[in-house]
Amino acid sequence: MAPEILSTPTYDASSIQVLEGLSAVRKRPGMYVGSTDARGLHQLVYEVVENSIDEVLAGACTQIDVTLHSDGSCAIQDNGRGIPVEEHPKYHRPTLEIVMTVLHAGSKFDKNVYKVSGGLHGVGVHVVNALSEWCEIRVRRDGHEYFQRYERGAPVAPVRIVGPSDTTGTETRFKPDGTVLETVAFDKGTIERRLKELSFLNPGVTIGLHDERDGSEATFHHDGGITEFVEDLSASTNPLFRPPIYLHAKRDTTDVELALQYNDGYNETTLAFVNNVNTVDGGSHVIGFRAGLTRTLNDYARERGFVKGDKENLTGEDVREGLTAVLSVKVIEPQFEGQTKARLGNSEVKGQVESAVNEKLAEYLEEHPAVGQNLISKAVQAAQAREAARKARELTRRKGLLEGGGLPGKLADCHSRDPTVCELFLVEGDSAGGTAKQGRDREFQAVLPLRGKILNVEKARLDKMLQNEHIRALITAIGIGIGDEIDLTRLRYHKIILMTDADVDGSHIRTLLLTLFYRKMPLLITEGHVFIAQAPLYRIQKGAKFRWAYSDEERDQVLQEFGGMKGAVIQRYKGLGEMNASQLAETTMRPGARTLLRVTVEDAARANMLFQVLMGEEVEPRRDYIQEHAVEVTNLDI
Repeated sequence: MAPEILSTPTYDASSIQVLEGLSAVRKRPGMYVGSTDARGLHQLVYEVVENSIDEVLAGACTQIDVTLHSDGSCAIQDNGRGIPVEEHPKYHRPTLEIVMTVLHAGSKFDKNVYKVSGGLHGVGVHVVNALSEWCEIRVRRDGHEYFQRYERGAPVAPVRIVGPSDTTGTETRFKPDGTVLETVAFDKGTIERRLKELSFLNPGVTIGLHDERDGSEATFHHDGGITEFVEDLSASTNPLFRPPIYLHAKRDTTDVELALQYNDGYNETTLAFVNNVNTVDGGSHVIGFRAGLTRTLNDYARERGFVKGDKENLTGEDVREGLTAVLSVKVIEPQFEGQTKARLGNSEVKGQVESAVNEKLAEYLEEHPAVGQNLISKAVQAAQAREAARKARELTRRKGLLEGGGLPGKLADCHSRDPTVCELFLVEGDSAGGTAKQGRDREFQAVLPLRGKILNVEKARLDKMLQNEHIRALITAIGIGIGDEIDLTRLRYHKIILMTDADVDGSHIRTLLLTLFYRKMPLLITEGHVFIAQAPLYRIQKGAKFRWAYSDEERDQVLQEFGGMKGAVIQRYKGLGEMNASQLAETTMRPGARTLLRVTVEDAARANMLFQVLMGEEVEPRRDYIQEHAVEVTNLDI
């Protein structure tokens, strides 16, 4: 038989597509809002809100109101200047229509209008319009109220006057398009946290949130700005001094604001913003802040004899132990890396922020010697602990416990040495560990049983942590190291799967493990390598039929499908060890049949607060949190 010849498609001028107007956005929405899931959905809200915030920065807006309507739409209204509506002198179309339908059109490119701005690379409001089933704009200016409606990015009718107005501002109401977005259901809590954050960063504005779906309302206004933000972040800790340190300086065209406070804990929380955008991956401004902080505290410590000579320098890790800080910079021409602006790339900002922090913090410490002594004492203790941790590392390395010198004895490793396909199951107890070892696929699945609860690293310094055999075993098995020594290229398994019992002890162990990863190996979470296995709670059999159920609701649904309770045999699994190896493999371990939940950190500030509250030293905030959220518990194991 002759080989089949596949025809090659013609490649000529007709092959080249030009996506007119906003078609490009609808074709590749993830390129513009980062994703088409809940994160991308909420980015639409933020883009419109940040347009209003730009009016705040320009001194033209004091009130923003966000309404989540019961029909699934969202409205954002401000009392700014209102989008211009007159005919554009170059394009001979209403300016409002151009702003809403033409990519890369907007006043943010004119620095005479906005000195600084957030938004998404100048395309924010067009993207919102493009990804909406419908969008309606009302503009109040020049004594009139103007209106225009769009459907999937295209205007339905011309801009028209719908009435008089003695105020100014813009109202944008849009309904997300479910044909291009995976989800169109707004989460009030997610939006609420971002609005609260913006109110801290812009103390001159009042932001309201109204949810028609449940009738709830909230108002955010914080005259204290980022100082109040730090106090809010530190609410569940024991600060070394009050109020937080506040520093403000200008360097060339960059405005630098910093608020910081230390507590008696061991972890750092630094949130950094550029033009109100949360740069979760840091960048040149964060590098400059850390360099300035380290340099200033070293100079201060040396002048007062806390450290001697150049050999006893405090490291960045030392001076950031127990630190809570909010850094907010305003940059005229920010260069962000990545479409969703996770990292600032402007090289000049590093030196500007470092210089500002060095000068202003040195002045503050001179004027507040008691605070300075507290800070340096804390940093010196951290340095001593760091030295003890270094010795502990050396000891474990000599014993072959770290950096590939040997693997923990309880680890049942897999045969494959390709980390991209390898999985590590962290299992509670020897019993479940034994079952998991029998049920795994030895080619690519490894199992590490954990006996009892690991150390709570929220309450422990690095040296104490490294003395814990369970944590040393975990560090060894995972392979990337901890703290400032993390090297993700040494990761031995690209899926690290937490597989614990569905009871209180299992939840506690899972929380302890997540605390360890979040505090000491954060890249595991941010790069998407941590998962939680979902084991079934029930096996339901009736005659020859059987089904697994992962919740009480699913159990009831299966029983209904089976025709009721009569003749049904229900087996409840309280622990993984109660399953046999084939059952565990079939339901929880085998790719394709199992359900894994990827652990993400969508809101770093909230995650940090929860770890402080639930795992920290302070009892009062933990009790308050439990009392407040007790009614939300759906499954209680007592």
